[in-house]
Amino acid sequence: MDNNKATLELGTKPIGRLLMQYAMPAIIAMTASSLYNMVDSIFIGQGVGPMAISGLALTFPFMNLGAAFGAAVGVGASTCISVKLGQKDYGTAQRILGNTVTLNVIVGLLFSIVSLLFLDDILYFFGASPRTIPYARDYMVIILLGNVFSHMYFGMNAVLRAAGKPRQAMYATMFTVVMNTLLDPLFIYVFDMGIQGAAFATILSQMMALTWQMKLFTDRRELLHLQRGTFGLDGRLVRNIIAIGMSPFLMNVCACIVVIFINKGLLAYGGDLAVGAYGIVNRVAFVFVMIVMGINQGMQPIAGYNYGAQRNDRLMRVLKLSMMAATAVTTTGFLIAEIFPRECARLFTSDDQLLDMSAHGMRIVMFTFPIIGYQMVVTNFFQSIGRASVSIFLSLSRQMLFLLPMLIILPPIMGADGVWLSMPVSDTVASVVTAIVMVKASPPTPPRKGGE
Repeated sequence: MDNNKATLELGTKPIGRLLMQYAMPAIIAMTASSLYNMVDSIFIGQGVGPMAISGLALTFPFMNLGAAFGAAVGVGASTCISVKLGQKDYGTAQRILGNTVTLNVIVGLLFSIVSLLFLDDILYFFGASPRTIPYARDYMVIILLGNVFSHMYFGMNAVLRAAGKPRQAMYATMFTVVMNTLLDPLFIYVFDMGIQGAAFATILSQMMALTWQMKLFTDRRELLHLQRGTFGLDGRLVRNIIAIGMSPFLMNVCACIVVIFINKGLLAYGGDLAVGAYGIVNRVAFVFVMIVMGINQGMQPIAGYNYGAQRNDRLMRVLKLSMMAATAVTTTGFLIAEIFPRECARLFTSDDQLLDMSAHGMRIVMFTFPIIGYQMVVTNFFQSIGRASVSIFLSLSRQMLFLLPMLIILPPIMGADGVWLSMPVSDTVASVVTAIVMVKASPPTPPRKGGE
């Protein structure tokens, strides 16, 4: 299927089949991505030790912060491209692609430089202790040195999906998983590099995948490809990219802030191992969250295209199907976490105390998982059609309006259990608010063709 046909079918093919076509590769890719993160944790936990797991957990805020800047560019650009393809404004879509490359390089380099200059101070602020900071530092130095490649890799994958190439995006992600799984034991055990080896494996895997992505985007036979004259930053396009990307940016920044409070609360009331337990719980929950993100990524180009093409019937159909699929996924996560928490934690560690803490936390944190799937889909839906203000509000409500106050109020009363309990409480309130917003929100108004 040529690229023109793949793009045009977004507005003609039955929504159910189209969502399956686009979401399944994204789901496979995002599941692979979550396993990719789990592989590092498993090899580090089993091969380096429980304190290394705690050190790795300290890097989560850093990774969220890096992802925030990457999402501001990648998600914003891919949404803009989807809308422009729906409007058949191919020239602007080409310029957005060129600007995406330039923005990724600039943002990736600046983030690395600033972070490396203040690395220890940042890690202590994130909840490090003298026992865990050596592991966190060793891991983050390598990750930050390769950060520009990570930014570009994730950004180009988002654009591949927007350009009607979900399978290629899936292949890139699966390649990084396979390579990371092969390189992790090589660097950690054979080369005896410890936690640094896991970081090297991560960056090298992404660099190899990025090389293939860039080859795809230099093929002039493709409808969307890199061209000379498109790399100079266009202020109007950059503002549109950042405006739409602001929602996932703020969501990831808020996630960074929240994880800092979680780490500090668990360190204060449960010690270093409690921080490691959260790292394990987060990795397990992340598998199901990433699957829902895969559904969202499959929905995004369909919603963006049909919004641009003024096909509201198809727009609302893809939203309904996506919400149903997401709810099924998160309910599955809830059942696994409640029935097999210790078995899940055993993948990462054999330390009995860490196992007990992880199983206990997992049951609490994932108790309300069945109701969060649709909340994630609705937030992404408004982002996909350019309703940035609604998406930003929904993104912020769960983390800043509900979760952060709970993390301040409950731990002094309930100790470490207060930290764990704050998460399902905020999920419940945020899901109710999302339902109200979805009911009250007016039908989306399609943009005028050529509108920026």
